[in-house]
Parts: sequence; C-alpha cells; structure tokens
Amino acid sequence: MQRTKKFIAGLVIGLLLGLWFGVNIGKNRPIYSNPFRDVSVTEIAKEKGKEVMEEGKKALREQLDESK
Repeated sequence: MQRTKKFIAGLVIGLLLGLWFGVNIGKNRPIYSNPFRDVSVTEIAKEKGKEVMEEGKKALREQLDESK
C-alpha cells in the first residue's frame, strides 16, 4: 500500500511538472517561468524588435568586416 501511494504521488508530481514545463516550451518562454503570467502583445513585440536589432547589428558588422 505504501509503495502504491508513493507511485501515485510521484506520478501526480511528475504530471504537474511536465505540464508546467510543457506550457512554457509551447509558448517559447524560459522553462522555469510562470506559465500563468499573461504576456502582452507589446512585450512580445519589444522582444522580437530587440532580437531583430541585435541580428541586424551582427549582420552589419560582418558585412563591414568582409569589405575591409
């Protein structure tokens, strides 16, 4: 009986952690972040804009280095 209780408790805990991580992975968030936090469209746009700027800087620097 004790063994069954431990198995069920481990199964429930594993399921909850799996759902937590799975939701975050599905929403392209860090694994340990809060999956219930609503991310506004403006935050997403800021993050994507920041990524585009960084990639643009990187590409521009590579082009300038190649032209020398």
